Amino acid sequence: QVQLVESGGGLVQAGGSLRLSCAASGLTFSRYTMAWFRQTPGKEREFVAAINWWSGSSTDYADSVKGRFTISKDNALNTVYLEMSSLKPEDTAVYYCTARGGVSGSTDPWEYAYWGQGTQVTVSS
Repeated sequence: QVQLVESGGGLVQAGGSLRLSCAASGLTFSRYTMAWFRQTPGKEREFVAAINWWSGSSTDYADSVKGRFTISKDNALNTVYLEMSSLKPEDTAVYYCTARGGVSGSTDPWEYAYWGQGTQVTVSS
């Protein structure tokens, strides 16, 4: 049974930083593309970042977070991270960790097979 468990969310002031973690189990972590999405009430789930198991762990980012967020992973710990800095109030959302067996990331949430329960990030102005 695949499980993705996020942690690290919380309340932070604008300009601050947070690091999200996602611990994965039940899958061959090194062979999955891992990604982060976020969602606010009434809106669709939005792609944030992905790290591909193929192509030397290349990464992709949404334009809105480029230069501020960094995705990384530790295959030995089966964990993917999202380092968030220079946070803005518009980054407030529930952040979800997700995995897909494809060789690269996708911005379409329907292409991801497994999801965590989400962790709330709130950025105050």
